[in-house]
Amino acid sequence: MTEFFNRSEQTERRRELRNQPAPAEVLLWSVLKGRQICGVKFRRQFGVGAYILDFYCPSLRLCVELDGDSHFQPTARAKDAVRDQFLERNGICVVRFLNVDVYENLEGVCEAIARAAREQQANMDIGLQSRRKIRGTGNSVRDLRRQEADGAEDVG
Repeated sequence: MTEFFNRSEQTERRRELRNQPAPAEVLLWSVLKGRQICGVKFRRQFGVGAYILDFYCPSLRLCVELDGDSHFQPTARAKDAVRDQFLERNGICVVRFLNVDVYENLEGVCEAIARAAREQQANMDIGLQSRRKIRGTGNSVRDLRRQEADGAEDVG
């Protein structure tokens, strides 16, 4: 089975990105590290599938991405959209900020991340309740995922 998180072939690239972060990443990391936002742990340059996420909270499946000037190019925007769709299909919530937002409104960025974390936790709590209910009917988690993908409603 192939690796999904932190693929070994990405190790060097993730290390490079951690050792040479963009200034906006350094600033945001100073408030994400040490469980300073909602008491949750974030990781830097975390691999998910073929992608390396700027910041990722595994317990909430929450991704925080910072976008610099290169993300304004049409091809980059298209790649970001594909990446976000992939992550969202895999249950990961993506929140994006411009680097300039981090520099000019760090407090607002932190508030938005905290709000996303609370919303993601609430969504996960609802999802866990739903899964427990479905498991109680004898359906497998695989059946649940298939139902979610097909848009089927929870019966039971």
